[in-house]
Amino acid sequence: MPTDADLAAVERARALLQAMADRLGEAGARDEALAEHVVPKPFLGIPRRPTMRSLGRAWRLGALLLARDGSVWQTGISTRVTEPGRPQFHSASVEQRRAYRAAALQGRFPMGETVNHGVRPIPLDESLVGGPSPLVVEGGAALVRWGTDAPVPLERYLDDLADLLLHPPQGA
Repeated sequence: MPTDADLAAVERARALLQAMADRLGEAGARDEALAEHVVPKPFLGIPRRPTMRSLGRAWRLGALLLARDGSVWQTGISTRVTEPGRPQFHSASVEQRRAYRAAALQGRFPMGETVNHGVRPIPLDESLVGGPSPLVVEGGAALVRWGTDAPVPLERYLDDLADLLLHPPQGA
């Protein structure tokens, strides 16, 4: 059962995410495409090529993808749109990445675009309390789990990663 402090932390998290989305939008920070990998059903028994359907755009902030409307997604797979090339029958992972590039092209994403797929929306509600997503509320504080490090307070996490988008390192 969420406490009042936990519910207040969820509201603070929602406000922090919206404020950061506004800040990144005003600064013109580089965003990336969000997509759903779709394998269409065969038509008249003829298989059709997989594609990617656009879900919008978001800024990559480590384990989170932040959309302009303040909604947040859990990262999934990132694919750079390039010519997929021909099957070479290398390892299964190489062929899977080739298939994702082909699906991104089929979805009409522009060359060079970064497409994030296999993403999951993170509800900004009381399910954050003790939840399994990278964004979690524990002890009345909004935290982000990223890698094996201890959870980081959301505000500090957003500031650190947004700074990289707003002031990318030389040559990045």
